Amino acid sequence: MITKNKNLHQFPAPLPLKKLIGPSFVILALGLGSGEIILWPYLAANYGLGIAWGALLGITFQYFINMEIERYALVKGESVFVGIAKFWKLAPIWFIISTFAGFGLPGIIAASAKVFASIIGFEDFRWVAIAFLIVIGLILSSGKTVYGLMEKLTKTILLVGVPFIFLLAIILSSRADWWSLAQGLVGQGDGYTFLPVGIALATFLGAFAYSGAGGNLNLTQSIYIKEKGYGMGKYSQKITGLFKNQTAPEAHATHVASQEEFKLEGEKFEMNATAKKNFFAWWQKISIEHAIVFWFIGALSISLLVLLSYVTTFGNPDNAQGINFVLSEGLMIGKILGPIVGWFFLLAVSIMLFQTQLGVMDSTSRIMAENLAIAQMKMNGKKTVHLSKIYYSFVWTQIAFGILLFLLGLSEPKTLIILGACLNAVAMFVHIGLVSILNRKELPKIFQPSLWRKILLGIIFVFFGVFSVVVFIDQVF
Repeated sequence: MITKNKNLHQFPAPLPLKKLIGPSFVILALGLGSGEIILWPYLAANYGLGIAWGALLGITFQYFINMEIERYALVKGESVFVGIAKFWKLAPIWFIISTFAGFGLPGIIAASAKVFASIIGFEDFRWVAIAFLIVIGLILSSGKTVYGLMEKLTKTILLVGVPFIFLLAIILSSRADWWSLAQGLVGQGDGYTFLPVGIALATFLGAFAYSGAGGNLNLTQSIYIKEKGYGMGKYSQKITGLFKNQTAPEAHATHVASQEEFKLEGEKFEMNATAKKNFFAWWQKISIEHAIVFWFIGALSISLLVLLSYVTTFGNPDNAQGINFVLSEGLMIGKILGPIVGWFFLLAVSIMLFQTQLGVMDSTSRIMAENLAIAQMKMNGKKTVHLSKIYYSFVWTQIAFGILLFLLGLSEPKTLIILGACLNAVAMFVHIGLVSILNRKELPKIFQPSLWRKILLGIIFVFFGVFSVVVFIDQVF
């Protein structure tokens, strides 16, 4: 038992459930454009609904992965990157390289631009993609705090665009289609069980990894809940906008850091009965919030989007060509419900893909900035860093890299997304193991996961490792 110390904070009491809504919306949106709109519907368009089980299993795995990431930030008030770097010195380098390799390829914005270009009749979508990247940079640079801006944009787009697409799926599907979806969720396809003959394992693994956020993006959940003020994150700071340079007074939940300094390490709290009670109250509420927003809405999103893809494009010979199945969906919807409805469908898809790329750009820049900052502080022995400036350096570096790839002609969305997804499946294998070690080493025993959760995380860890090896062998040999 730690005795009372004026240098220790009190573990804060939990906020009402409705005030906790936010981080799960952001992490859900990160996977919406890659897995939910592109990869799983692509598989359904080509192989039917028997593959839907993979999406359900994938997002269920990610729910438990994310909760262990949240566990650490809730107790420590710092990101898992700070914690992992304490026992693995090369961690910052790994996270920077693996994040850039997995998400530096601009496949999502290429898909958004291709769909939007088809709406306006613009032939070379690369220029649209370049313009979109620049707009993303300006959006991320404009908010008072980046997280607050991201949460508002994400909620607006998801709460408007997703119900529209869901409504289309309900209108266009039949009772037989719903029965096929139900069978697919337990692995029963038309003439196959679990995996159809001829399915590309790399595409399936990519879709599985993107059933939710995927790759290192899951780890930003610890940053987002810290900035939202969950648990000990109450005492943490926020990244300000590029065009804002101010220090706000202390609020009830968080601090806003100036451009000049940023403390990455969390604050310590007094270990007592109140701290334990408050932790478990927080844990119950964030588990419910994440289950409703991330798992339930995410699973429902994937299910209805694959259903919509199936009922509008299954059997179309153009499905295998990149993301043409999305354009075919819009064309078919237009034929059945009227051209204006098909047009709005494609516009909604383009906007949601744009939102996903916006979120991915923010999250990857946070990951790389925080890890570079950790490395710098270890080298110079300081406890604060100019994190906002580093963050925006990564934002605009990624934008410049994406523009360069488009100018060089590397622009096929599906190819870029699948390659990035496979790399991110490997990254997930690594970070699941690292977070499991972190929680065992750094958290008081009472706050550590229960035995059944440890066993489940072990199974998920092995699953991603074995699947990554199988895909590698399949692609190389």
